[in-house]
Amino acid sequence: SSGVLTYRIVYPGIASTASFFLNETEPAFGSLLQIGLAYAFGIAFAIITCAPTSGGHFNPAITLCFAFWQGFPWKKVLYYLFAQIFGAFMAGLVLMGQYHEQISAFTTRSIAAGKGTVYNGGPASILCTFPGETQNNLGYLFLIEWFVDSFIGIVIWASLDPANPFVSPHSAPFVIGLAYANMIWGFANIYISTNLARDLGTRIVAAIWFGGEAFSYKNYSWIAMLVNIPATFFATAYYEFLMRDSLKKIGKGNAVNAGGEVGLAKHLSKTGWPIEDGATEVLRKQETNV
Repeated sequence: SSGVLTYRIVYPGIASTASFFLNETEPAFGSLLQIGLAYAFGIAFAIITCAPTSGGHFNPAITLCFAFWQGFPWKKVLYYLFAQIFGAFMAGLVLMGQYHEQISAFTTRSIAAGKGTVYNGGPASILCTFPGETQNNLGYLFLIEWFVDSFIGIVIWASLDPANPFVSPHSAPFVIGLAYANMIWGFANIYISTNLARDLGTRIVAAIWFGGEAFSYKNYSWIAMLVNIPATFFATAYYEFLMRDSLKKIGKGNAVNAGGEVGLAKHLSKTGWPIEDGATEVLRKQETNV
């Protein structure tokens, strides 16, 4: 089920990317907005349909964090990781079969133009990510992937926290999906991976069709495949140590002034914060009674 979940996420995303690139970014056939939404809704619908049986595992980094923080059985981790990578691999294979004629024509044009097949915006980039022509600084690309994956990791962990009063179980799939879309839109001109399974599974398909350069291009593939694991662990550790307790306190009603509304109004008045008319009236009555 975890593999099916990853398949359902990757398939609409790369299909939308294919539509966009194969039609030379013609707006009638797609846009970066569409690609972001394809991944967002793909994540949401995949979680809704598969989470009851798989627990919603679609990212190896999240599976590892579940095992480390929340007692998910370590003996199942390798099975889940393999299933996720295989799911992405199958999504890539199915897409290449469905778009075979168009991708073959695109490949012929790209080679004739002297661009090859493996580059940002080329045939192979339909399946997996590659840095742009001028993006040669691996340290820079590492930091981009690190902060993007950390952002997504915190949103996922917050959405799955039962003590979080702001996200219900019904809305969590859409919140997580929009977090991914948010990063896709924000870094559309740089390209990001965000998911080991999504990248490795489709990168293998790209290597089958377009050669080993899918892994060797600018020595970038290790960033796309591996950075999301330590970045996600960092994000979940930050959440566990600094944010989870605060949400528990809010849920238990501990984030309330000891003096109630009157005490809160007095505190705000002493610190110079504006007080609503009602609070001001309460203070006046209290002073009169004294």
